[in-house]
Amino acid sequence: MESPKKFNIAIFASGNGTNAEAIIKYFLGNEQISVCALLSNNPSAKASQRAENLDVPSYIFDKPQFLNGSMILDVLKKAQATHIVLAGFLWLIPDYLINTYPIINIHPSLLPKFGGKGMYGSKIHHAVKEAGEFITGITIHEVNGNFDEGKILFQASIAIETSDSIEQIGNKVHALEYQHYPVVIENWILK
Repeated sequence: MESPKKFNIAIFASGNGTNAEAIIKYFLGNEQISVCALLSNNPSAKASQRAENLDVPSYIFDKPQFLNGSMILDVLKKAQATHIVLAGFLWLIPDYLINTYPIINIHPSLLPKFGGKGMYGSKIHHAVKEAGEFITGITIHEVNGNFDEGKILFQASIAIETSDSIEQIGNKVHALEYQHYPVVIENWILK
């Protein structure tokens, strides 16, 4: 009997890496899907250390390397990546990656609200609070050539109170991310 196909996720992250860590831990011991690499544009990103602590190799790149593509594609090929997952990665994805790999992203709002260039992290939570929203949430979507405009695969929402601080809103959204992103990634890959 033929063994199941093996899929390898390369995670791109720019910051703290809590989503990356949750994804790596979720797929530990999975016979079909594993995380093969973490790539970051930020040399001081905690995401790299989190990955290395879980025996996932990490790679740092700069803007010219990212735009040129040869170093990125070389790393992905050597890691045998089959899919790319964005986990708090802040740069627009170039066409050479979009045309080579299926790519998924998570955004900490209910798109199309509070999306686009410059909308990330606590900036989104601040905008949600300023707008007087009563719910917020996450959107998991495929990546295309524009910020936060790819096909929506999944959304989850959570109520927020007018008394919630930006940090409390962020914590509620993070809880949704950790709960849903790894599962949606798995379903997306194995569809």
